[in-house]
Amino acid sequence: MYHDATLAAHSAADPRPSSAVSHGVGIAGMAGLTLWLVACLAIGMDGPYAALVGLLASGLPMVGWSLLVDKVHRSPTTGIDWSVKRTFAETRDISLTKLAGLYVTWGGIAIIYGVGRFYWEGNFAFAMWCFSWAVPIVALVAVPYVLWLDRHLVEPHDGAWHLGAWLTGQRGVDRQAIHGHLRSWAVKAFFLAFMLAVVPGNFGGFIRTDLSGLRDPVALAQWLIALMFVIDVGFATVGYILTLRPLDSHIRSANPFAAAWTAALMCYPPFILMEAGGPLDYHPGTQEWTDWFAGHPMLMSAWGAVLVVLTAIYAWATVAFGLRFSNLTHRGILTHGPYAFSRHPAYLSKNLFWWLSTLPILTTGSVIDAVRATALMGVVSGIYYWRARTEERHLGLDPVYREYSEWMTRRGAVPRFFRWMVAR
Repeated sequence: MYHDATLAAHSAADPRPSSAVSHGVGIAGMAGLTLWLVACLAIGMDGPYAALVGLLASGLPMVGWSLLVDKVHRSPTTGIDWSVKRTFAETRDISLTKLAGLYVTWGGIAIIYGVGRFYWEGNFAFAMWCFSWAVPIVALVAVPYVLWLDRHLVEPHDGAWHLGAWLTGQRGVDRQAIHGHLRSWAVKAFFLAFMLAVVPGNFGGFIRTDLSGLRDPVALAQWLIALMFVIDVGFATVGYILTLRPLDSHIRSANPFAAAWTAALMCYPPFILMEAGGPLDYHPGTQEWTDWFAGHPMLMSAWGAVLVVLTAIYAWATVAFGLRFSNLTHRGILTHGPYAFSRHPAYLSKNLFWWLSTLPILTTGSVIDAVRATALMGVVSGIYYWRARTEERHLGLDPVYREYSEWMTRRGAVPRFFRWMVAR
């Protein structure tokens, strides 16, 4: 989702850099999720357990494709050299130190969850229930996993090790590595809780739709939009869960810039500014597109089709990540799918959807209400522009991203379109 180095030379075709993820990963995940959704629609399974199985239905095919077809475990970017086989005695102390760092990190996250009453109310209570079952299992599996993996890592002294070494008074501690480790886990803890909180509602709402009413173009459009959000949330949740080196989906770095965290957290609870009653709530005095176009069936159908396409692009942008979706992190540079046309297709399509679905310039109140709603939505779009720029600043530390960004500036369809608009 992110992309900018100066290229020494380009071929006549000016090819963009290769993507860190293949098309096949997303296709495999979509196939698995589609089969599960069809089964749930046929049987009427719409509960939270069915939603969790949906994560497995998309995640397992992606893991299989990544290992068996793409063979990502052999990629040098994993930091693993399978030809290196240190003995258990050689890596035992490293692994134990790393496990100490991990357990302290998880304990700190548990304290934050426990103190934050917000996490035990509403939809977030489901996420806490999931964690209460999963964490003991993860804590046990982490021991053999770390002991096994450290025998093959090129550099086993990662951020978790540096934290454990600092806690146990060892030498050679790199505080920057500790900061990077804590930032990465902060991202995962914050966003995974949010994703798990919304998975059941999205899934159940889609499955429970009365299919007999889909002959109505508006109902069909709304059902398809709901489907796109089921896909988006499902793939995103899988991405936050499977941050593993053998899958080459580990976090290379978490965004180190405070501005990036500020811009991102504004868009998610409990810090969200755009929710009902929030300072950037643009909804008062507005109505949805279905109200504005009531009585104009052709226009309503066309408008609904556009909104479906925009949400499809949004979901496509998430699917393109495969196992690597995550906010505020670098987990490999994407150049395929919608990222072949725009640096930030998800933000672009999401904001266009909001503008077209709400039409804030129209109002049920006064002209002041229309001006206020339009201005506030403009601020919301500005925040997403800010998010995009802070992400580019972070990813721009990687020369692969700089190469991609430079290619996108010259050859990307969306940047070229905006240049054409400015020229006109």
